[in-house]
Amino acid sequence: MLEGGDVVVVPFDLELARDEWTVLVSGPNTGGKTVLIKAVGLACLLAQSGVIPPIGPQSRLPVFHEVFADIGDRQSIAASLSTFSAHVAAVRDILERAGPASLVLLDEIGSGTDPAEGAALAAATLQALTRRHAVTLATTHLGALKKLGAETVGIVNASLQFDAETLTPTYRLLKGVPGRSYGLAIARRLGVPADVLGEAEGAVPDAERALDVLLAAVEGRAHEQEARAIALDAAEVAARERAAELESRLADVNERERALLARERALDKEARERARAYLLEARKTVEAALGQARAAVDEATAKQARRMVEEAIEKTKEVGLSDSRTVGPKAYKVGDRVRTGTNAVGTVLEIRDDGELVVQVGSVRLIVDSANVQPSDSPTVRRSDA
Repeated sequence: MLEGGDVVVVPFDLELARDEWTVLVSGPNTGGKTVLIKAVGLACLLAQSGVIPPIGPQSRLPVFHEVFADIGDRQSIAASLSTFSAHVAAVRDILERAGPASLVLLDEIGSGTDPAEGAALAAATLQALTRRHAVTLATTHLGALKKLGAETVGIVNASLQFDAETLTPTYRLLKGVPGRSYGLAIARRLGVPADVLGEAEGAVPDAERALDVLLAAVEGRAHEQEARAIALDAAEVAARERAAELESRLADVNERERALLARERALDKEARERARAYLLEARKTVEAALGQARAAVDEATAKQARRMVEEAIEKTKEVGLSDSRTVGPKAYKVGDRVRTGTNAVGTVLEIRDDGELVVQVGSVRLIVDSANVQPSDSPTVRRSDA
């Protein structure tokens, strides 16, 4: 009902070990102790009634055969019951009927009478319920009861935290540590005279004062650990976000690298195909020119054929790719037999200073780069006399 409104709802976690049966909750007034034990009782009853309780995932609730509660002031003028008498009557009924499958909720146990006697009766009651393995949640302000958690197996202390600086409750449940009542601190904030507070503080027993100092130190350590846990959680979240960002950037870089590689391969394939087409066209041109040169009947036709061959060779050089059988530049001498890039075999007639060779192929003289020829032992193809 409160969730979604202006009131901040603070959840709590309560887990009992196998050897824990009684939770003794202490702390200041308005700290949420009564609300805590009511919430536990309502959650259990809702679950056993078939109604989904407001609990978190993975939560487990035991099944109880009986639920007993002594919460609030049951004094009655008509029944001649004082506050303490009403509490005692309720406790008597609980002790008569509670067993291992029972849930017992006791609010402000031992109050309404002399603190020493009330604490003694409350301690005996809690110990009896613990021996019966009845799950018990009790609240108290009595300092004498806080040592039960350290002395009795099955009883564990708990507290609802309080902001010592602002003297306001945080409603956070802390198991294993008893709470401070903050009675004198609250009285000081509400304006009780300083001289009265001084006398009151001097009347506090040394044992109670020492316990209060110890609890204050424990609370301080708990707050420090909580702050460190929050900082570590924030750092972990930041580290995860940074790691996710780096992974995303790495994936983006890898994707771009794959795209560039694919584009490079496509361009390389296209260039090879174009080069192959140029080479095939040049070879056809050369072969046609050679055929025309062989069939030439006059000097003009032979010159034209020679020019066509040289133009085809220049186109081949512009492509920038040599035949896969090319082994690179080699030193040649006049008279060597070589094979050109168009697969024509000829004889080296001249070696120029710029590295180019004059090669006699049949009746045609070609000027080629030495890097585009290979040694050849094939005989020269001679034009037959008609």
